[in-house]
Parts: sequence; structure tokens; C-alpha cells
Amino acid sequence: MKKLLRAGPEVFANFLAPYLVYQALDGRFGNRDALIASAIPPLLWSGYELFKTRRLDAISVVVVASILFTLAATAMGGSARLIQIRDALVTGAIGLMFMASLAMRRPIIFYLARATIARKTEDGEAAYEKVWQQPGVPAVFRLLTLVWGAGLVVQTACMCYLAWIWPIGRYLLVSPFFSAVIFGLLMVWSLAYIAKRPAARAIIAAQG
Repeated sequence: MKKLLRAGPEVFANFLAPYLVYQALDGRFGNRDALIASAIPPLLWSGYELFKTRRLDAISVVVVASILFTLAATAMGGSARLIQIRDALVTGAIGLMFMASLAMRRPIIFYLARATIARKTEDGEAAYEKVWQQPGVPAVFRLLTLVWGAGLVVQTACMCYLAWIWPIGRYLLVSPFFSAVIFGLLMVWSLAYIAKRPAARAIIAAQG
């Protein structure tokens, strides 16, 4: 129950507030300006979370990139529907970043996982460096990066289609839940995949 209460502000800022802001301002300022204003609550929440952690790691970089991409998509102007589609493309850009990181010595999923552990324990980063050295672990991280990157690109394609065919109010209300479902499916698959791979046991052990 306490976890649900703590999650309340985040759920409101990212799921309900955009819809409420749009509905409140649409009649007075028009759908374009109302849509731009509806992006403010989730952006403020992301900024607050980044300020609260006070550290620039891989997770923070992804958050900052998402904020900057969203602001750029809005600043380019155009119709409300076009702004929605550009905003949806932010997730696809992050997905492409994931897949592009496969050309690096270590894919981005590794750095995200290491950053998560580093937040929990002082020696978490050093422990995760040792995890990478174990046989089979790099291949696990690379497949995770590929699947997440492809999943985010597929999500973007779906969101762009829905932004094109749905009324703006419905899109604002339903799309965050749609995104959460896709994110949840990717997370469930990742945990199931890791659990079935002996090489990934070190990953689970490192996360406590």
C-alpha cells in the first residue's frame, strides 16, 4: 500500500495530468497550445527526478535525452497531430540509440544496469564490472539491448499510428497506459530470459 502511495505523484504527473491539462485548456487556447501545455507535467516530473538523484549516470543521460528530444519536437511547431507524432518519435530515437550501442564495446543496457546497482550500493559499480568479465554475460547484454531497442521502435510505430487516427484527448489518456504495457512486456521477457540463462545468474546475483 505504501508503495502505491509513493507511486501516486508519478502516476498522476505522467498518466493523468497531461489529459487533464489538455481538457482544461483546449476550449480556450485551441488543441495545439493545449497539447503543448499537456507536456509540461511529465517534463517537470522527469526534471524533479533527475534533480533528486543528483548524479549524471547512464539512466540520467537517457532521461535528459528524452526531455531534450521532447522539447525539440514541440518547439518545431506544426499541427497538434504532427506534434504528437514527433513526440512519439522520441521513444523510437532512444530505441535506435540502444541498437546503435551494439557497435560499442559494451551496449547501453550494461551501463543502465550498472547505474541502477551503483545507486543502491557503494561498490555496486565495481561489482558489475566483474559481472561483465564472466563467460556468456556480454552476449546476454547484447541480446537484451537488441530486443529493447527493437521493442521501443515497434512501440513508436504503434504510437505514431494511434496519434494519427485517434482524437487528441483519447490519445493523451490511453497512450501512457499503452506504453506502460509494452514496457512491462519487455521487462517480463527480460527477467524470464535472464532466469533461463546460466550465464546471466551473475547479473541476478549482482542486483541482489
